[in-house]
Amino acid sequence: MTTPTRVQPNMADMETAHRIIRAVADSFAAKVVGQEELRETLLIGLLTSGHILLEGVPGLAKTTAARALSDSISGQFARIQCTPDLLPGDILGTQIYDSSANAFVTRLGPVHANIVLLDEINRSSAKTQSAMLEAMEERQTTIAGEAHPIPEPFLVIATQNPVDQEGTYPLSEAQTDRFLLKETLRYPSPEEEAEVIFRMDAGVFDRTAQTPAVISLDEMRHLQHLTGNIHLDPVLVHYITQLVHVTRTPDQALPPQIARLIEYGASPRATIAFARASRAAALLAGRNHVLPEDIRRVARRVLRHRIILRFEAAGAGVTTESVVDTVLQSVRTP
Repeated sequence: MTTPTRVQPNMADMETAHRIIRAVADSFAAKVVGQEELRETLLIGLLTSGHILLEGVPGLAKTTAARALSDSISGQFARIQCTPDLLPGDILGTQIYDSSANAFVTRLGPVHANIVLLDEINRSSAKTQSAMLEAMEERQTTIAGEAHPIPEPFLVIATQNPVDQEGTYPLSEAQTDRFLLKETLRYPSPEEEAEVIFRMDAGVFDRTAQTPAVISLDEMRHLQHLTGNIHLDPVLVHYITQLVHVTRTPDQALPPQIARLIEYGASPRATIAFARASRAAALLAGRNHVLPEDIRRVARRVLRHRIILRFEAAGAGVTTESVVDTVLQSVRTP
């Protein structure tokens, strides 16, 4: 089967992309201290129009990061605070009766925005989670039998707190698979934490101050078009498929002590995510072609929510990240 012809971005395209990306990155860095990997993950999400799942304990700037990203783009932003009593209609929209018109009218929900922040998604019920994830996949909502497209570009950033268990509804494996990447946030260094205080004293985080957008939606769409045309060599496509295949057949490639701890491997969505995310990583690095290092760079973020470990793994001190690292070591790099 032949590979579709793609027109690689030229030098002028790459210079334009660098200018736009740098503007967004600088705007983000002005509001979020450290968290370099988080910034890269969110940029990859924007470039690929893929959704992001953020996991971390409270206070690690998950919500701040989503707001900082949305502030840099002249699009619509919506924040949805998930609670157990949140209904699908609260997110998607519903019909209400307009007495002045003596008719039912459609009121679109907050999901009809360019960037949607789902704060603490694991606090909403399974029914509401399913409705949101369906909107993410179909990129439209259906209200009273009428389809309403969601504006493009469309990016959902969902956060979840792994500490609290009471009043939560954990996402199922099939649901988390719909997120392009999953980022796990770490505590900041003492120096970064001190910088947060200095910026607070300087008024950087004053919510009354309006932050002007640095790029337009048309520029964002142009970046997404360039990302899709980044060259991915067929050899690297096979490298990606081999990485995913190893997660499904661990007995054939991984050490026995690791292989026995894997219950389920990654789905075909992982292969697609690898291709999309590695193209975006290459563009962020200023290249119009993917290198093996781009694939390896995004591997943890692509696979950490798609490899399901047995319960014995926790007792053995084995994490999904360590399994991903073992998978990378087991496949020869082209």
